[in-house]
Amino acid sequence: MPFDEICQSLRDRFGGECFTRSEFRDNRRIHVAADRLFEFMAFLKEQGFDQLAELGAADYLKYPSARDRYGIWYILVNTITGERLIAKTFVNDPDPAVASMFPLWKGADWMEREAYDMYGIVFEGHPDLRRILLPEEFTSYPLRKDYPLRGRGERHNFPVITRAES
Repeated sequence: MPFDEICQSLRDRFGGECFTRSEFRDNRRIHVAADRLFEFMAFLKEQGFDQLAELGAADYLKYPSARDRYGIWYILVNTITGERLIAKTFVNDPDPAVASMFPLWKGADWMEREAYDMYGIVFEGHPDLRRILLPEEFTSYPLRKDYPLRGRGERHNFPVITRAES
């Protein structure tokens, strides 16, 4: 389905004012408000985008042109036609949160946990949102732009595991 048709079906369903679109080379993107993201994604899945290929996040704290702190993107694939679509949303402090896509794509499980672990973005409705890369004792989010390069001294409370114990 051509990108114009996808956007027209989104306009017909949700109205044109609740999302924007952009294209650059072969990247077709829609930008959706975080509070409407789940219903957009459910509709896109109905339209044939049946695979969540990637979920990523970024902290835009020090970008002068950024209006929002965190960006979250979802790369969707129609496995029949090979089409790709990027859906992007933004959340802000003090409580960055967005709906979990786990009910739509089970593959969102670990991707959402990674974004939570690194940025502190909460995926509401996720069945097991906990750290996946860092120990539970770690109290910060190391990919945030305001995280010090040398850390905050969190490593002092990590459990020490020796060869004899493993």
